[in-house]
Amino acid sequence: MNSLFRIKAVMIKEFRQLSRDRITFGMVIMIPLIQLLLFGFAINTDVRSIPIAVVDNSQSVTGRWLTESVRVSQVVEIKQVYSTAEQAQQAIASGEVRAALIIPPDLNRRILDGRELGQWLIDGSDTMIASAISGLQHMPTADIAFHPHPEVAATFAITLFYNPSKRAAVNIVPGLLGVILTMTMIMFTSAAIVRERERGNLELLITTPVHSMELMIAKIIPYIFVGLIQVFIILGLGHVIFAVPINGAVSQILFGTLLFISASLTLGLMISTIATTQLQAMQMTVFILLPSILLSGFMFPYEGMPLAAQWISEALPATHFMRLIRGIVLRGADLADLWRDSLWLAGFTLLGLVVASLRFKKSLD
Repeated sequence: MNSLFRIKAVMIKEFRQLSRDRITFGMVIMIPLIQLLLFGFAINTDVRSIPIAVVDNSQSVTGRWLTESVRVSQVVEIKQVYSTAEQAQQAIASGEVRAALIIPPDLNRRILDGRELGQWLIDGSDTMIASAISGLQHMPTADIAFHPHPEVAATFAITLFYNPSKRAAVNIVPGLLGVILTMTMIMFTSAAIVRERERGNLELLITTPVHSMELMIAKIIPYIFVGLIQVFIILGLGHVIFAVPINGAVSQILFGTLLFISASLTLGLMISTIATTQLQAMQMTVFILLPSILLSGFMFPYEGMPLAAQWISEALPATHFMRLIRGIVLRGADLADLWRDSLWLAGFTLLGLVVASLRFKKSLD
């Protein structure tokens, strides 16, 4: 009987402690809620509105009809119109569009001869996107200018860039780099200030002449080297074991990764200034990690998400790094081509350092 009373007393204490720990209690509610919403609404393998470019060299009514037939399929969304195929290829390399429809100047002759009416140039680095656009290869042609050969084998020719064999590893390995860096970098630094407080070192830091910004910078620099080691391991072994091509310059990969590592570390520092225990820091890290995996484009295409989910994903550093690293490694792009994502990561790092240092200074008061 006494044992039951003791168990009851400890149980009541645990419930009261949990109710007073607002961050932990919030994670208990928010983590399953966020997962439900993400998997229920945001995760969609039925890709629609893929951004493409069109190069209509026929400049004819039939060419416009063909373009409109592609557009109303709702699989793609025409974002750009170029005059040459070279411009379209550059847009694919820089990530502005995922594919380009090339309509040849002899379109009407091709219709009469029953040949392919055009060509798709597709970014094959994302196999799900490539499969969705490849599904347009056999569009019905009986209504296109009274096509006399509706039985033609294929309406369009298909050219896959960067991953013609559609190997999943080519897309996964660079993306995995973003997931691992997100997990480790945020986890390392999210407990940085909390660990100093729990060990009793915070009072010593207060008495030193080190400024808040100097402390934040000093906290993240050692982990930058840790992140670079992970980059070397993942990309190196991915290239050797899975034959993942590295088409971009090593210097571009290095600079792009440094931007993301810095952004992730500053995000971890901001968490560290909010959390009061290392357990809370780990819980908040998981809270950031789940959307980073599901909404960044690592597992599911960005274009398949509803608009609200895309807004959330744009706030995550992992989303911008996914575009950055895949663009450099697979498409051979550079930071100038991907300047929007590069600038966003740099701005996030600076803002994160300022916020973390101000919150740390506030905690000193």
